[in-house]
Amino acid sequence: MASRLARVLILCKTYPSPSGKHVETSCVAGMEQNGKLIRLFPVPFRMVDDERQFKKWQWVKLRIEKAKNDHRPESHKVFMDTIECESDPLSPRYEWQARRDALAGLTVFDDFAALEAGRARDGATLGMVRPAKILGLDITPAKVPDWTAEEKEKLVQDLRQEGLFEDADAKKIKTLKKVPFDFHYRYECIADDKTVAYRHKIADWEAGALYWNCRQRYGQKWEEPFRKKLEGALPEADLMFLMGTIHRFPDQWLIVSLIYPPKIKLKPQPTGPHQGSLFGP
Repeated sequence: MASRLARVLILCKTYPSPSGKHVETSCVAGMEQNGKLIRLFPVPFRMVDDERQFKKWQWVKLRIEKAKNDHRPESHKVFMDTIECESDPLSPRYEWQARRDALAGLTVFDDFAALEAGRARDGATLGMVRPAKILGLDITPAKVPDWTAEEKEKLVQDLRQEGLFEDADAKKIKTLKKVPFDFHYRYECIADDKTVAYRHKIADWEAGALYWNCRQRYGQKWEEPFRKKLEGALPEADLMFLMGTIHRFPDQWLIVSLIYPPKIKLKPQPTGPHQGSLFGP
C-alpha cells in the first residue's frame, strides 16, 4: 500500500493504554490541510523523541499510509521517524482566532444522531458535535483501578527487547499510571425541535492529565476542582466534542477531544436559510 506525505493539525491525543506491540499507545486525531479528519494510530507518544513530541493544536508533517488492520476510513499508520513539528501550537489569543481560522471548514453536527447516521451511511468514524447543553459529569470508579500484571508487562517489554527504538537501552523505562476513574458527559442535543439526551465517555488525554494534576494539588479533595473545570468552565465556552469510534466496536463512540473556544457575540444575521459552521450559526 502506497505511503504519502501529509500535513496534519493535531486536535486529539487520547489517554495512553498498554499495547503488546507498541509499549503504550495513544490514538491521535487531527485535520489534514484539505480539511479532512484523520486518525493516526498507534502512536507510542511518551516514547517518541522530544523533537517529535507534537502538541495539540500543532501542525506536523509526516509520512502515513492507510492502516491495513483498521478498516475505519480515517485510520492511518504513521512512520514515526518522519514526524516534523512546525513551529509552536496555534495560539489561543484573540479569542482563538488562529485556531478558528484553521478549523473554519470543518463540519459540526448539532445532534449526535446525525453523526451516527453518517457512520451508518458513509462509514465515517470521526466527527465534531456541539451539544446544546451539558447536563452533568458522571465520575465512576474504573472496574479495574490499576493495570493488570499482563498490562504492566506490555508497558515495558518492547523497551527491554529494543525492538522499537534504536536507543532503547539508554532510555529509562517509563511507567504509565492508569486513571482509576471513568468520566462520562451527559448532554443534550436539539434536532427538529426535539431534545435528546446522550451519555459518552471522555477519553481525552487532557481529562486524564487534569485528574492527576488535581490529585497532586488537592489530594482526596480533587473532585471539586475537577468538576469545576469540566462542568463549569468548559460548558461556559462554546464546547464541542471531537468524537471517534472504537476499533473493535465500530458503532460505539467516545469523546476523544474537547474543543472549547470562547463564546463570541455575533452580529445580527439576515433571516433565511443558512449553513451552520464550526463556531456558531
